[in-house]
Amino acid sequence: MLTQWVDLAPACEAFVDSMKSAVGKVRTFSGHEDLGGGLAATFKLITRFEPDTGQSECCNKPFWYGESTVGLKGSFGHVRIGRAMEAVTSNDWSFDPWGNFDRLASPAWQTWHYYYSADRTANAGTPEYFRLSNGFFYDSPVIGGFSVSLSGSPEKPTGAGAGTENSYQGALKFSQGPSAVTVAYGKNASGDDVTFVGAKYAFGDLTLMGAYDRSEFNAAVPLVSRASTLGATYQWGAFLFQAGYGRLKANGAKSQFIGLGARYSLSKRTAVYADLGNNRPDVLPNTTAYGFGINHSF
Repeated sequence: MLTQWVDLAPACEAFVDSMKSAVGKVRTFSGHEDLGGGLAATFKLITRFEPDTGQSECCNKPFWYGESTVGLKGSFGHVRIGRAMEAVTSNDWSFDPWGNFDRLASPAWQTWHYYYSADRTANAGTPEYFRLSNGFFYDSPVIGGFSVSLSGSPEKPTGAGAGTENSYQGALKFSQGPSAVTVAYGKNASGDDVTFVGAKYAFGDLTLMGAYDRSEFNAAVPLVSRASTLGATYQWGAFLFQAGYGRLKANGAKSQFIGLGARYSLSKRTAVYADLGNNRPDVLPNTTAYGFGINHSF
């Protein structure tokens, strides 16, 4: 099965590049084979690119950047091996109005996991913030509203400056009716770690959410960040309105972030949107970015 979504949006240059898509673009090849007895083999390949230039998404990333896994799925859950998002970052997105995937307006994008990356050197010596290579990934079935996600990598990174510790992550999730809560913890091979707590509740078309994130960069003098975010979405017919607020304290420096957005669905696959983000550091000038665009999935 081939799925793809493309997003193209001019953006005012401030804390993002001009003419960059606000969220990105993804092409996915995925499938499964029924093995009988409730067991299935799965595969997924995901690549990302910049629609304004057609080039692969920036900065030393592998071609199958998004995911390249094979796995088995059954009553026991879903087990995959390869490259994929680790257990913390694959579950935090539901507690941000933009799904932690918007360069302009998402408070999560600007504040969460500030000193944590899944691997400090995975992208040709630069950090990979969300994904593990040579990893294993497990998602449990849902029992009584509870489920678990686990990830880790038995192989140590080999790049210059790579760590030597074991990399592992886990998330405990509860979802029932209009409410959801997730508690997650992760540690990379360099000893950096992150703790995340998120909760949300839906009041009909209005959904309120909040999250707390603490990350620590392992060094002779550790660097610590603490972030808290609040968000809301409201569905009104074909319109989706989004609002978010975040506070970040990173190694003593403080900042606030405000995001606003609106999305109008032209069909089940196509939507137009506008986003606005304002970053307010305590000691540096404020910066504002805005963008508008069209998103299509097929």
